[in-house]
Amino acid sequence: MKNISIFLFVFLTSIIKSQIVSDYKYVVIPQEFGDFKENRTYGLNTFLERSLKSKKYIVLSETKSQWPQDALLNPCKIVNADILDDKSMFRNKIILQFKDCSNKVVFQEKGSSTIKEFEQGYQDALRLTLIKIPISNPSPETEKLAESKSQETAKTVEQSTAKEVSTQGSAALKYSNGKTTLQKIKIDDTQFILVAGNSSVPFATFKSTAKKDVFRVKLSSGESTIGYYENGNIVIEMPKSNGEFSNEIFTAN
Repeated sequence: MKNISIFLFVFLTSIIKSQIVSDYKYVVIPQEFGDFKENRTYGLNTFLERSLKSKKYIVLSETKSQWPQDALLNPCKIVNADILDDKSMFRNKIILQFKDCSNKVVFQEKGSSTIKEFEQGYQDALRLTLIKIPISNPSPETEKLAESKSQETAKTVEQSTAKEVSTQGSAALKYSNGKTTLQKIKIDDTQFILVAGNSSVPFATFKSTAKKDVFRVKLSSGESTIGYYENGNIVIEMPKSNGEFSNEIFTAN
């Protein structure tokens, strides 16, 4: 029960007060941005990381096992960075965004460059947006409020989870691949997680796509893949070390 409460807490902590980007000390930069895939990041990840570190932010990767304890226990102290491709025929244009733990945009700035080369042009556009980023300066009051709200939210989630499990009883949805049994927990209408009772991290997080019964999946390792329903089972395309994928089938119990 305690582990499930922690998992839900990460996704449902939305009652924290609205903050500005300088209130945060932790920033997560993804391995690849949604609009810049297939290794065509044009060095934006490195450029952004270097710039944020110069402004006193602590940059985290998507791999939670490498996060400091403070960030793991207080996810609302973390802001998530994203760079969108604001496409134009004659300019390299981007939109820099930072979102809080409830997926609310706390900062957004557009950048545009006349440099035609993609790598130099996109980096130049990003440089212009970063001028507007203030230095990280979380006040003690902000830190204490985040921790207090986190505790309140965790308590609320624990109560809700207890009620849900009590209501579902033995009918709770469980899936197994023959080695591991996982419980499916619905977060909202667009996402759910698979949880192993003896783990401190969700096995996988599923988010809806435009295609019915197909999901974007984030594994506990931090890797991204896809998953889908097939004949009532959940299938996850598991990445292999050689770059290929194998289907992991979880059968409904």
